[in-house]
Amino acid sequence: MDPRYRIADTSQIISPALVVFRELLEDNLRRMIEIAKRPERLRPHCKTHKTREIARMELELGIVKHKCATFAEAEMLASVGIKDIFLAYNLVGPNVRRAVAFVKQFPDVTLSVTADHPRGIASLGEALDAADRRVDVLLDIDVGQHRTGVPVGSQAAELYRQITATRGLKPGGFHVYDGHQHQLSRDDRRVAVLAEFDKVRAFRDSLVASGQSVPRMVCGGTASFPIYAEIDDPTIELSPGTCVLNDVGYSEHFPDLNFPPAAVILTRVVSRPAADRITLDLGYKAVASDPPAGQRVMFPDLPDAKQVLQNEEHLVLQTSRANEFQPGDELLAIPRHVCPTCALHRAIFVIAGGELVDQWEVASRDRWLTI
Repeated sequence: MDPRYRIADTSQIISPALVVFRELLEDNLRRMIEIAKRPERLRPHCKTHKTREIARMELELGIVKHKCATFAEAEMLASVGIKDIFLAYNLVGPNVRRAVAFVKQFPDVTLSVTADHPRGIASLGEALDAADRRVDVLLDIDVGQHRTGVPVGSQAAELYRQITATRGLKPGGFHVYDGHQHQLSRDDRRVAVLAEFDKVRAFRDSLVASGQSVPRMVCGGTASFPIYAEIDDPTIELSPGTCVLNDVGYSEHFPDLNFPPAAVILTRVVSRPAADRITLDLGYKAVASDPPAGQRVMFPDLPDAKQVLQNEEHLVLQTSRANEFQPGDELLAIPRHVCPTCALHRAIFVIAGGELVDQWEVASRDRWLTI
């Protein structure tokens, strides 16, 4: 095992456990700022870590603008003193009144949200105006993922005019997320990202020329934020998320980013069911199961292992080295997708200098806290 992942004493770590190595986390935060060139350009997404402690670390490094996807995450960010929170989600149903409750509970926080449909804009504006409150609304621009948003053009222009004209709302700019850009080559990724962003920038310029305010463009994710960081435009805000902890998926697919995984799962052998098999306490209740079966984790110390069966509380490995392991023996596993993995754990065990030094609550793993 890489010496950076050394844990001197694991006796107090209940497995399967989410473990974060603080030095690697700090390195990733510094690397994120280095790519952005200055912390003021960043608006990192907290959906990966969901912790007050990491949000505070970012705040102490000068990162004052933050992004989230749920009201629980927004409330968690506000609770540590963050004053500029972008909830990058279209609000429908009870979430409309939750927006009103949030701005009442945190009057010193600037809240912004997304919208991409006339009905959503109208209902949000009506609720906020009735409460004599306002929030910034960023138009969600679809740059090719086809998940949410609208493409640039006449429909987008009309929606932005509606945001501007709606009482209770303030035009906040654009949300430009391109999570579909997974080109292995950074040069190919750059070409693809800029081809779409050039359209967005031209659309922004046309709105500004017509007298409308487009104060910001929140752009990209971990894979693309270094490309946006190269663009000299003061309205661009960079919103990586995964890179703070990183995982096998991003490390393998985007080696140019150079963010080592800072989070692992400590797991223990619970059975030796066959001569070439060991069973771990690492079921899919402890690690994200959206990657294909057999590819959900990587074992640095057991690279030949084949993941042949996973259930809720068990993972069976087939390996020629099975005879080296006994029940109670430990392995470290790096998740392929760390973001939903974090949401499966109530707490993070924090290692610094090879020692267990703290536990951090995964505070916003649930859908709501108090609002």
